[in-house]
Amino acid sequence: MTDRLSALDAEFLYLEDGSVQMAIAGACVFDGLPPSIDALRSLVASKLHLIPRYRQRVRTVPLELGRPVWVDDPDFDLGYHLRHTALPHPGDDAGFCALMGRIMSQQLDRERPLWEMWLVEGLSGGRWAIIFKVHHCMVDGIAGVDLLTVLLDVEPDHPLGAPVPWKPHAEPSRVHKVVESWAGLTADISNGARTLPSSLAHPVAAARTALATLEGAVRFGERLIPTRKLSIEGPIGPHRVWAHSSASFDAVRTIRSAFGGTVNDVVLAAVSGGYRAVLLERGDDVSRAVVRSLVPVSTRHEDAKGVPDNRVSALLYELPVSLADPIDRLESVRVQMSGLKASHIAEAGEVVVSIVDLVPPMVMGLATRTTIRSMHRFGQQSLNTVTTNVPGPQIPLYCLGREMLEYRPYVPISHGLRLGTAILSYNGQLFFGVTGDLKMTPDVALLATEAAAGIGELHELALERMGDHRPA
Repeated sequence: MTDRLSALDAEFLYLEDGSVQMAIAGACVFDGLPPSIDALRSLVASKLHLIPRYRQRVRTVPLELGRPVWVDDPDFDLGYHLRHTALPHPGDDAGFCALMGRIMSQQLDRERPLWEMWLVEGLSGGRWAIIFKVHHCMVDGIAGVDLLTVLLDVEPDHPLGAPVPWKPHAEPSRVHKVVESWAGLTADISNGARTLPSSLAHPVAAARTALATLEGAVRFGERLIPTRKLSIEGPIGPHRVWAHSSASFDAVRTIRSAFGGTVNDVVLAAVSGGYRAVLLERGDDVSRAVVRSLVPVSTRHEDAKGVPDNRVSALLYELPVSLADPIDRLESVRVQMSGLKASHIAEAGEVVVSIVDLVPPMVMGLATRTTIRSMHRFGQQSLNTVTTNVPGPQIPLYCLGREMLEYRPYVPISHGLRLGTAILSYNGQLFFGVTGDLKMTPDVALLATEAAAGIGELHELALERMGDHRPA
């Protein structure tokens, strides 16, 4: 049967409108001399059998009578997806960030598999980089990390394998796509109906789950009330600007030990400090400001590890930008996140995503495009930003024997969300990547710098507190 996109995967396609590009990315910085583009091609060719999605393209179903499907690209050309460039001297960070912004401003070609890999030479300090760019309809952040660990190696001297022969399957006819799409929709409905006997056998538990889900949906709706207008929100253009920073992951652990909470709490507190600095710099009244962030929550279970798709729900979180003290911000984050986790919002979102899979695609596509046009024309003030935190591998990875030093993340933005922050941990470091609209939010470097500085500030305070309680 043809492999259909889920409703959530398809949404990331529908969201693109010329100003919005829904690609995610990771900029991986390596030590040592860069490999040749031919060597990189050989490496990728030897791994393609492990990631078949990289040789498939998205095809629509006639009249949107079904969700888009993945089909093999009969003209797949690996050379098209591998790009080679170099930074002009001196290869400083500003030049790399500008290059990243330009690459991510370009929409991926829908007639080809939706990914690119850029080999970038000439970084200062004798370094080089690979930019992995992939459409969000293919992967979420966690699946993207899984793909990276497939392409790279955990040992520096891992032998290069031979390419596995591949022959593309023929693309189904238009009629066949429609028939299979509706057969798949029928199967989805049937699978959903199979849960009814269990619900009937355990009516009390089913009722509790339904009430919790309803409560979560209501609370989610309550948090969509429009916020006070801020300078960081509004329409966006097609061009992007990007900045990054880093902090010690051990410092985050120390902060947790001293003040409690989770890694995500510490990260959100640091990001809140970054937004406070940006708003103060722009002249916004931080005492009355509400910065509401979409925080994706993974719903990926162990049996879905390595599956390239999107499995997320979301929380709506208000960053405590009005608080000047970093410890107060951390405590506010901890309390609010604890409440959100107990609110069943994430569970309600997962249920909604499951239900949306049963909605006829032409309805979902029309609804999404109508919403996007409305947001483009009238704007929206329910959300101000997106903040995503993805755990990465805590061991070094290698590309053709060269060690990866940094893993800088990129998150896309949309209408009304002129700024977005991605956080990714790798090998003892925490990396921040901040995306903005080139024309309207050029101050992404301030947000990135202040977020990392927030970790440093909390770390110093944590050491002071732990020192006060150590025995003499």
